[in-house]
Amino acid sequence: MTTATKTARKRRPKKPEGQWKIDGTAPLNHDEEVKQEDGGLSARQRIIDIYSKEGFESIPADDLAPRFKWLGLYTQRKQDLGGELTGQVDNSELQDKYFMMRVRFDGGRVSPEQLRVVGEISRDYARSTADFTDRQNIQLHWIEIEDVPTIWDKLETVGLSTLMGCGDVPRVILGSPVAGVADDEIIDATPAIEDIANNYLPREEFHNLPRKFKSAISGNARQDITHEIQDVAFVGVDHPEYGPGFDCFVGGGLSTNPMLSQSLGAFVPLERVPEVWAGVAGIFRDYGFRRLRNRARLKFLVAQWGIEKFRQVLEDEYLDAPLQDGLPLKVHPGNRDHLGVHKQKDGKYYVGVKPTVGHATGEQLIAIADVAENFGITRIRTTPMKELLFLDVEEDQIADLSKALDDTGLYSQPSEFRRGVISCTGLEFCKLAHTTTKARAIELVDILEDTLDDLDVPLSISLNGCPNACARSQVADIGFKGQTVTDADGNRTEGFQVHLGGALGLDPDFGRKLRGHKVLADDVPDYVIRLVTKYKEQRHDGEQFREWVLRAEDGDLQ
Repeated sequence: MTTATKTARKRRPKKPEGQWKIDGTAPLNHDEEVKQEDGGLSARQRIIDIYSKEGFESIPADDLAPRFKWLGLYTQRKQDLGGELTGQVDNSELQDKYFMMRVRFDGGRVSPEQLRVVGEISRDYARSTADFTDRQNIQLHWIEIEDVPTIWDKLETVGLSTLMGCGDVPRVILGSPVAGVADDEIIDATPAIEDIANNYLPREEFHNLPRKFKSAISGNARQDITHEIQDVAFVGVDHPEYGPGFDCFVGGGLSTNPMLSQSLGAFVPLERVPEVWAGVAGIFRDYGFRRLRNRARLKFLVAQWGIEKFRQVLEDEYLDAPLQDGLPLKVHPGNRDHLGVHKQKDGKYYVGVKPTVGHATGEQLIAIADVAENFGITRIRTTPMKELLFLDVEEDQIADLSKALDDTGLYSQPSEFRRGVISCTGLEFCKLAHTTTKARAIELVDILEDTLDDLDVPLSISLNGCPNACARSQVADIGFKGQTVTDADGNRTEGFQVHLGGALGLDPDFGRKLRGHKVLADDVPDYVIRLVTKYKEQRHDGEQFREWVLRAEDGDLQ
């Protein structure tokens, strides 16, 4: 390359990122054009008036994707299309005429009546599919466009919605599932979640963001909302001068470019949480990168600006007044989940149980609602760990309630394997997946329980069908990232890249990747058994799995 060529390259102006406040609002890709032509929520009425009557073939491509995402709908993958086709053919060839539907539960709050209605919808319209997600939602599958208006009507009768379940909008707001009742709560964040959900989310100014925007707010001492990997998160603190309030973190996310969120270094009182939330979302809207979809997340802006500039712009352009400086967050060192029996501040108890990898059926949801009502329980909660909590339980009801929930197929005393396994939707329904995950995760738990004695330490295992890490593979003790691999006979088949020793909480990290190490999908159980056995043989007293991974030889990890 000549010197002149090098100089010309250096002087070549950078392409605009599509930042509205810098580059203007002219669309730089087709998704941005679609959003500006007609907002995503506009497709709702067309479903009611046209598509539900004329069928799947009447839906234009730009409504099918991206606009339907704003309505909580994705086309699901055609059955029996192997993972080797993912990324090799257009989505239009992978998608089926059926939909995944995502029902929002902001803060994870649900009543027995609401759970029963979702169960009835699952039974009647979704082939009895129902999956609790790590964002406190429930997802249904096999939804036909003809049934969507009826489903929406049924959900609305109990105050539920699918709107903005997906798309370039603020997704469901994660919240502590024991807000307002936990004995170890610093501050109840419920008023802030309700204010944002009721007074901010309906505003059009938040309906066209560069990409998805993930929020979480918890005042619980357990820091139970995975704040390190959210776009914006508020975590409860007890400031020595200002009292109970929140630390605010921004710019977290996983996928192919994982980044941990960073603290603004500010103290946010409860009454200012909605204002700060709206300010962070406003920065993302106005300064977020829109030209390339794979860079259109808030984490890339935070990384480019740095946290000091981000706070300065937030305070100067989006808040009514600057924020007070806060103190560094003291990280909670223990489990973040809420399984088991825990005392509430009012003397009653809440009981946390586990559905295996979050999987359920419509009939099971109805049975769970029946159990809750039989015990006089009016408040159920979903969690980011895919648990179900039952609040306000009298002490003399705990044993009978636990047994009744076990009888529905839930687990009140799960093994560490069942407790710690999580998976995404996988190849069964997802157009991005390379591998089957949910069925493998269920099978894996059964095999581990039959083969290994239960562990005496927590162990998180995550199965993901693709690199997007919807099941948090990069921050699990054992994380599997789905990809198409070549077996010993030269066949292209389902497999996983392995991440080991990832964690949130104390010393968060994305895990150790073993160079060139792949595991065939069918070999996952044997691999985990081998790995856990080696850990049990080599661990020091009190040594956690992750600590062992960081010092183990490569050969012991393969």
